[in-house]
Amino acid sequence: MICKRWILYGRVQGVGLRHFVRVHGARLQLEGYVRNLPDGSVEVVAQGEEEKVLKLKKIILQGNGFSKLEDIQEDDFPIGNYGSLHIEY
Repeated sequence: MICKRWILYGRVQGVGLRHFVRVHGARLQLEGYVRNLPDGSVEVVAQGEEEKVLKLKKIILQGNGFSKLEDIQEDDFPIGNYGSLHIEY
């Protein structure tokens, strides 16, 4: 099991990206959360089997057709009890 934290930069707020990440994270049975940050970026924490976490990253990089990802920062993140991947407000 791994846990990754991604900060997504670009046109990532107001384009349905959080919902997109939540839906795909749930399909992959991942734990974690996705939330908007005050600087206009989006934070994603995804925890689960390595293959599934990497698949979610690939899906995020492809985008939802409305978002425009300009940069992504990736860090390892502590394993925790996050519950199913959800949107935090």
